Amino acid sequence: MRNCRTDSVYITIPTFRAGYSFSLMRNCRTDSVYITIPTFRVGYSFSLMRNCRTDSYTIWNFIPKNLFEQFRRIANFYFLIIFLVQLMIDTPTSPVTSGLPLFFVITVTAIKQGFEDWLRHKADNEVNGAPVFVVRSGGLVQTRSKNIRVGDIVRVAKDETFPADLVLLSSDRAEGTCHITTASLDGETNLKTHYAVPETAVSQSVSQLEALQAVVECQQPEADLYRYLTEVYLTIFHVLFRPLGPENLLLRGARLKNTKEIFGVAVYTGMESKMALNYKCKSQKRSAVEKSMNTFLIIYLGILLFEAILSTILKYAWQAENKWDEPFYNEKTEQERNSSKFISDFLAFLVLYNFIIPISLYVTVEMQKFLGSFFIGWDLDLYHEESDQRAQVNTSDLNEELGQVEYVFTDKTGTLTENEMQFRECSINGIKYQEINGKLVPEGMTDDTPDRPGRRAGPEEEELFLKAVSLCHTVQISYDQTDGPGEPFSHANGFTTQMEYYASSPDEKALVEATKRMGVTFTGSNGEVMEIRTFGKSEKYKLLHVLEFDPNRRRMSVILQTPSGQKILFTKGAESAILPYTKSGEIEKTRVHVDEFALKGLRTLVVAYRLFSAEEYKEVERRIHEARTALQQREERLAETFSFIEKDLELLGATGVEDKLQEKVQETIEALRLAGIKVWVLTGDKHETAVSVSLSCGHFHRTMNILELVQQKSDHECAEQLRRLDLVAVQRGFKACLCLCRIKEDHVIQHGLVVDGASLSLALREHEKLFMEVCKNCSAVLCCRMAPLQKAKVVRLLKTSPEKPITLAIGDGANDVSMIQEAHVGIGIMGKEGRQAVRNSDYAIARFKFLAKLLLVHGHFYYVRIATLVQYFFYKNVCFITPQFLYQFFCLFSQQTLYDSVYLTLYNICFTSLPILVYSLFEQLVHPHVLQSKPALYRDISKNSVLSFKTFLYWTILGFCHAFIFFFGSYMLMGEDTSLMGNGQMFGNWTFGTLVFTVMVITVTLKLALETHFWTWINHFVTWGSIAFYFIFSLFYGGIIWYLLHQWSQDAAHRTLLAGYFWLVDYSQSSSDTRVFKNSSSTAVSDPLVPAHHTLTHHHH
Repeated sequence: MRNCRTDSVYITIPTFRAGYSFSLMRNCRTDSVYITIPTFRVGYSFSLMRNCRTDSYTIWNFIPKNLFEQFRRIANFYFLIIFLVQLMIDTPTSPVTSGLPLFFVITVTAIKQGFEDWLRHKADNEVNGAPVFVVRSGGLVQTRSKNIRVGDIVRVAKDETFPADLVLLSSDRAEGTCHITTASLDGETNLKTHYAVPETAVSQSVSQLEALQAVVECQQPEADLYRYLTEVYLTIFHVLFRPLGPENLLLRGARLKNTKEIFGVAVYTGMESKMALNYKCKSQKRSAVEKSMNTFLIIYLGILLFEAILSTILKYAWQAENKWDEPFYNEKTEQERNSSKFISDFLAFLVLYNFIIPISLYVTVEMQKFLGSFFIGWDLDLYHEESDQRAQVNTSDLNEELGQVEYVFTDKTGTLTENEMQFRECSINGIKYQEINGKLVPEGMTDDTPDRPGRRAGPEEEELFLKAVSLCHTVQISYDQTDGPGEPFSHANGFTTQMEYYASSPDEKALVEATKRMGVTFTGSNGEVMEIRTFGKSEKYKLLHVLEFDPNRRRMSVILQTPSGQKILFTKGAESAILPYTKSGEIEKTRVHVDEFALKGLRTLVVAYRLFSAEEYKEVERRIHEARTALQQREERLAETFSFIEKDLELLGATGVEDKLQEKVQETIEALRLAGIKVWVLTGDKHETAVSVSLSCGHFHRTMNILELVQQKSDHECAEQLRRLDLVAVQRGFKACLCLCRIKEDHVIQHGLVVDGASLSLALREHEKLFMEVCKNCSAVLCCRMAPLQKAKVVRLLKTSPEKPITLAIGDGANDVSMIQEAHVGIGIMGKEGRQAVRNSDYAIARFKFLAKLLLVHGHFYYVRIATLVQYFFYKNVCFITPQFLYQFFCLFSQQTLYDSVYLTLYNICFTSLPILVYSLFEQLVHPHVLQSKPALYRDISKNSVLSFKTFLYWTILGFCHAFIFFFGSYMLMGEDTSLMGNGQMFGNWTFGTLVFTVMVITVTLKLALETHFWTWINHFVTWGSIAFYFIFSLFYGGIIWYLLHQWSQDAAHRTLLAGYFWLVDYSQSSSDTRVFKNSSSTAVSDPLVPAHHTLTHHHH
């Protein structure tokens, strides 16, 4: 069992060697690879794939792979079988009639997919071919990024992106730090500081790096951007062990800022870099229209089989009679009389009628979606001038789904709000303050009101609070006038407004800017020292440790050494993560103030500190060192250590920061509600803040009865609360727990539900059905304290419920990605939290207010257009093939074709294709302004009503009715008189077929014209142009091509179109058909390109 032990294999490649643990089960354990160049070794799984690829095809596999993907579609595979049947047996139509349309469909789709893949391939080449400098042979050598090998030492200059995942070795700074921005990875635009281990930070030249001997032992590549736990073994005078974490890893795709250059060793390259592992093949989302389309295809396949079987049975039944015996000139042999050809006759009829299944429906729908998606980007109402951002379509497959949304799940911060924080209030030592003209003023006072004893905290307490806020953060500073950061404190004395703060969260930036206005200014840090100016006096604090923020602790801390030598910890975080660990301070007053801030819609943070004695700090230092250097369970040990440190805190106070609502959020939510769409807000904020924002944005109304499922501690407690919500209310007007029965009975009062993350976990564990019953009968639901995966679970819960509603998720941050990918339609907001949500979404808009037009107008148009497209497509194919079926009753089921082969082939490719395509791009059943001003119109198309079985049945019956009129109208009007020509020449079956085909082309085109409500010059051109093209082609085809080929007998079209009696018949039937469908209702139309039939042998009886 090779997977149960560790084997080492050494591979020698000119200047590097690799030794790695070889196993047949690499997913069961950790392997090591040792790669050296020349004296630097990296341990991790070895891969020769060093370039990054997002494309799907190569030159060599494009044709077979693309054909395989296309023939997985039922319609394409079906027509391939029909084509093969035509090749193998004697069928009434030529293989060209099926082969040519199939070839057209396959070719168009392959060109579209090939072009899209070529664009991806081109982008890959730009990335893989980017020039980089690596240390080789004692100097810097320029190469391409795709040639970087694991173990190479790479030099990256300012404003360049990292070509691979690198462990930072050194920078141009003495302390070995650098600043980067990871906007292209996680969307955060702030500057982040990364560190080199001290032993390699001194190696700032190529020669020093050449002399360095080290081994980096890595984990297997993983997608988590924030997880990197490993160790570096340094051999200088003796072996040293240094732990490496995320702060030492520079990720591919990030950009170097405010640092002249750095050197790093490549540990993950190509498709094993963390950015490449985060490439997510989006799950194939299928729209409701596509599912209905497949159902209709199955129904039509049943009709086809019925017609083929019926025709085969009737053929044998009728030919069993002696009077239908074969003529003397075509007698059958004895063997032919005794042999049964039932299967071959059945297949022949299958081929004859096969065009009732529309092969080009898929291609037409794809073209409509692809071309139609440009209208979203071109819509100036969806353009945000301030940020110069247009709406963006990442996938066009879901356009019509925008018109079917029943539930909207939205994030709060950055989606409903601006994500622009402004400091408003704070609480210090139990006293509330507000900022007035850059001063902290107790509530109820102005900045010129004389202070009264007891109305404000002491100066020392206020100053310590401001110092804690200005030091407990990860804010970076950028100076505009310097090329690099130089000495961070060189600007301290002459501070100017050219200094700009960069923070990982808008809250931190708002707080540091607020303390600056109040006199405590953070002026910079150089890795180990942080400097502030307190009312003009400079103070330097030594930064000993940073206890990073994580979503479990929900707080972050710094341990500093004060100018006087004291060791102090400052911490800030959510009130539930700080207050339980405090031992002194105005805890209850602060708790009340935090709740008051939250009721005003402010985002709250609680600030505390802890002083360490010398003995306490030694213990803290020992625990941190052991946890950070642990090879096993490092994250768990760090969490334990942080919990040990962050206790026995002394409370300083709390802050309240306002996140302003975006413009027209309230109007947008109200419009969605009137459209019958339920809005759920999923946020990580605390209960009170979330409820306050929901009220201010109109998600909750003041008159709404609020049901609460919060602070549930156990399954039993949660179940009891849900049952109380589900039982009949004891008395009318009961506010706390309105029951489900009352909800159902009371149609006037609206109800909202508030759920927190912990209670939601309990409710989803065993009480899903009960929870869903309560939720579905509430007009608004608010979920607070939600983790990213919980957001996705809630969306999945609604999506998979028995009603199968169409869901839409909208958010702006990396924490919304899972929710966006889970919903039927995902929309990213181009906000301040970067582009990760946008990259993973189906559509992207700049502001939440644009959602109203995207759904109510574009969604309405797309759905109605494509729904009518699909149904019209089936309608015109019924019109096309039913006369062929009826004709068999008049030719003794001899499989004689009614239409000429060229007409069979070109019916859906040329004669009827463009009008429906143009219709499906430009049709507007209702004016856009009306759709926006009357959101209730959205309800008319909900639940796939336009593409229901009832409307599908109407179009199908209409097609059969028109087909009967075409056929029997022509038959009765012609009667027995077939000498229509002035010269007495007789017309035969080709003339009759041409007459039926001509009436059909005119009728189906005029039907579409009657369905069109919004006419443009393009509609006129393609509608009348298609009819004109048919006549011009027919005259050319019959009068010239057949004439040149000396096929006089086939000149039916030419002779028919020149006969005056033909035009009388044609006018009579077109008028009749027009009267039929003038009384019919319709929806939207589409442009199909279906394969046509081929000419059959002339059979006279």
